[in-house]
Amino acid sequence: MKKSAIFLNLGRGPIVTEQDLADALQAGELAAAGLDVLSAEPMRADNPLKSIKDSGRLFITPHIAWAGVETRRRLMDIIWDQIRTFFDAETSA
Repeated sequence: MKKSAIFLNLGRGPIVTEQDLADALQAGELAAAGLDVLSAEPMRADNPLKSIKDSGRLFITPHIAWAGVETRRRLMDIIWDQIRTFFDAETSA
């Protein structure tokens, strides 16, 4: 990757070798990283990413990156539409 790259991991499970990611960030091989998942949650005391102290270069969320306000509103609208469709089908049957 380019040194200006921002690495994002939004998947599930241990997709990334966290030691390699920490090494790349410390060596300046990556501009930054954003993670919504870690190999083990909650983060273990020995996780190598704990050595990255610059929050501008490493951003970790507790597997809730999907939960922005707009996303939650959209989810509630979808659920409401499904409930309404269910009950409309029940009353017309």
